[in-house]
Amino acid sequence: MNIAEYVEVPGGTSLMDLASMLAPRLGIDPVCAHVNNKTEGLRYCIYAPKQVEFLDAASPSGRRVYVRSMCMMLYRALVKVRPDLRLRIEHSISGGYLCHLFDSEGNMVTPDGEMLSGMLAEMRRHVGERTPFLPHETLTGEVTEIYRRQGLYSKISLLETRGELYSAYYTFDGVADNYYGPLAPTAAEVPVFDLRPYHEGFLLLGPDPKRRDVPRQPVTQEKMYRAFEDYLLFNRTIKVSDVGELNRSVMERRASELINVAEAMHEKYLGDIAGRIAARNGGRGARVVLLAGPSSSGKTTTTKRLAIQLMTRLKTPKMISLDDYFVDREHNPRDENGDYDYESLYALDLDRLNSDLRHLLDGEEINLPTYSFELGRRIERHRPLRLDPDDVLLIEGIHGLNPELTRELPGEEVFKVYVSALTSLSIDDHNWISTTDNRLLRRIVRDHKYRHTSALGTIRRWPSVRRGEEKWIFPFQENADATFNSSLIFELGVMKAYAEPLLRQVPHVDPLYAEASRLLKFLSYFEPIPAEQVPFTSLLREFLGGSSFHY
Repeated sequence: MNIAEYVEVPGGTSLMDLASMLAPRLGIDPVCAHVNNKTEGLRYCIYAPKQVEFLDAASPSGRRVYVRSMCMMLYRALVKVRPDLRLRIEHSISGGYLCHLFDSEGNMVTPDGEMLSGMLAEMRRHVGERTPFLPHETLTGEVTEIYRRQGLYSKISLLETRGELYSAYYTFDGVADNYYGPLAPTAAEVPVFDLRPYHEGFLLLGPDPKRRDVPRQPVTQEKMYRAFEDYLLFNRTIKVSDVGELNRSVMERRASELINVAEAMHEKYLGDIAGRIAARNGGRGARVVLLAGPSSSGKTTTTKRLAIQLMTRLKTPKMISLDDYFVDREHNPRDENGDYDYESLYALDLDRLNSDLRHLLDGEEINLPTYSFELGRRIERHRPLRLDPDDVLLIEGIHGLNPELTRELPGEEVFKVYVSALTSLSIDDHNWISTTDNRLLRRIVRDHKYRHTSALGTIRRWPSVRRGEEKWIFPFQENADATFNSSLIFELGVMKAYAEPLLRQVPHVDPLYAEASRLLKFLSYFEPIPAEQVPFTSLLREFLGGSSFHY
């Protein structure tokens, strides 16, 4: 597809050889390709007519290939420098990937500068030597024995709970590993990376998105880090840190216990946040609570459950919608395509919002506006609102952490909560679960149930949603007074039965089939968990349906 013409090649030609043949015409340095709209590594061989689109490391599929390859290089480097330690790549944070090291007793080991320098040197050596990533597939029992010799027990656990006859894996300079997607052909295609100390572990950093010839610089995300760490500790305590352990719990009929504990954890954290809100402002309590977070983070249910927790602290919650403060459509900002940008902060009448909130905090009555999406303008109806001394105003919206939203309010009167599904469960020690994938699956299920939108429609819209999050939400995460992790350790086992049929409906001929195929492979790792075991008050019900809350 890169050159939009047929090319005849002998049967068995690899994509790597085809890319070399076409190199002067491709205009990119490919790391993978879409073959019939499915992502394949460049060692994939062609034996029949195929539609091929080569992809570089700047594409979404290419970035995943780059990161996975970088992770295997890191694992090989650790085996060389400290073979007695176990590597666990936890999750994405601060612009990189948080890594922890453990000794044979399970104790965390903090790497020093010398260790990180040694691993970095090993990774760079492989780039210079063009060390290949070699794919294999053999009997699962044989793969299990390879992993056993290397001490990769989390991978063994996953293989044993999947029950597959054959399993795929890669070798790289004598070590074996596997990832849920292809790797680059050699280390030479993965030349830019860095390792930086980070709390008790370190960050694995890839290329800067804006300048791919230099490593990305870490960004400050201390509040996010603490929220993640709380859940990593929780996972270790209940002994469910990866999908293999989750699957085994399901197979041993302990899913209901996990669900109950995870739901209780949510209640505990929401109770703690409610207590902090009530204790604010010298014990008088914050009067305005703003809840913000990216798409499908569960903001609506979090707001409703937080309202209940506030009532247990003798506070009366009242809610308003930022949607009613939209400016008239004719004044709405437009995006780069000339379309109305409803996700822009300046789609809101900030002057009217701040004026109304000031009057409410002064004990005065206001008349809430009403925005008509049908008319594209605000209309005035009789909607009086006043805040009594023990009332707390809850406002949910994507801009809640942006200081411009409540620029004229005294800081002690405002409490900001960031809500996101910070997925702490991993597939195995070297494969984490993307929080973005978790949210995308939630949205696919919700959009189909409540908006009659196909999985293809949701996947097609997702990049635009992500751009809005990057611009209007993520830069303000650290402004939060509290971070609520809305992920549930069992949820992907439940979502599996809902999401898989929708993803299978994505047409194979559509280029976005590659994304649907990737998500289907990801979900295949999970044992299904019956939705009947999920409480009606669960945040997950916001997406599945059957909630006791009214939306």
